[in-house]
Amino acid sequence: FEGVTGRAALTDLFSAEGAALHIRLGREADVICIAPATADLLARAAQGRSDDLICTTLLATRAPVIVCPAMNDKMFSHPQVQANLAHLRDKLGYTVAGPAEGALAVGEGEGPGRMIEPWQIEEYVGRALSGKGSLTQKRVLVTAGPTREAVDPVRYLGNRSSGRMGFAIAQAAWRHGAAVTLVSGPTTLEIPVGVDLIPVESAVEMYDAVQGLVSSADVTVFAAAVADFRPLEAKAQKVKRAETGDSLTVPLVANPDVAADTMGLRKRGSFAVGFALETNDLLVNAQKKLEAKDFDLLVANDATEVGSGFEVRTNRVTFLSRDGAPEELPLMSKEAVAEELIERVLRGLDGKA
Repeated sequence: FEGVTGRAALTDLFSAEGAALHIRLGREADVICIAPATADLLARAAQGRSDDLICTTLLATRAPVIVCPAMNDKMFSHPQVQANLAHLRDKLGYTVAGPAEGALAVGEGEGPGRMIEPWQIEEYVGRALSGKGSLTQKRVLVTAGPTREAVDPVRYLGNRSSGRMGFAIAQAAWRHGAAVTLVSGPTTLEIPVGVDLIPVESAVEMYDAVQGLVSSADVTVFAAAVADFRPLEAKAQKVKRAETGDSLTVPLVANPDVAADTMGLRKRGSFAVGFALETNDLLVNAQKKLEAKDFDLLVANDATEVGSGFEVRTNRVTFLSRDGAPEELPLMSKEAVAEELIERVLRGLDGKA
């Protein structure tokens, strides 16, 4: 650890600094994260033991504490381990992060007990550092990803959306303290930490899910790339080229407009964000969408611009609101765009208060 961090690794309760080391550590800490947290350490922390540096520091701190359990799945499921975790969480207010399911130590197979990934731990620390975050006690609903409209059991009509922008927004909202529900079409992305994911496939499925959730949301972000049309009839069997010849006609019908058709169900005083992905006349088309769908804020981007289209980790967006001039942002990561969006959502909520 010393070689990696360039800092001294503190291991002894009694050191050259004296007996007050744990007091200083507890006082200076903004957050304490224990990763990995073994069954033994969890037991000692739950008992309030003070016979090592970690446990005495836990007694001396008033900072948020995160524990990341890591152990064999049989140990994790033991009633005493579960009781210790419940005590730490419910009585002491610790955040229990994980464990994940997956491969355990060599020869132990798979199951719950694996420590969560470092990037997930980072998100828990970020949320803890926000304190009583700006979105605490707020419910945020985010739609993300593409939809797939079945042609037959093999083929579908879809689009090139990766879902990365919507997932970044969901994660940022959680990091700021919100309870977040993410309704997403098919993606290959990792589920954001702390977020309740509702997977869907078609536009109709997404509409049904949003319709049941939007009335309780304080903020709704419509970031999904929803198909405007679907096949009139999905064939029960794979369509064979030998049966269709050199051309195939697929009649289409309109899908529900997930945003427009659920806006009337919104909670009073809530804030709605829409997205407009365009290939021409960006600001003209975005302004029309803002007004037609009655969004509080609209995020517009040009799919033809390098670094701002599909399957990239960056975006260059313009924010449009009802009462201000368009605000253009430079090219930045989608995670940075998400943070910029949350800042504007917070200002918008303050204006509605």
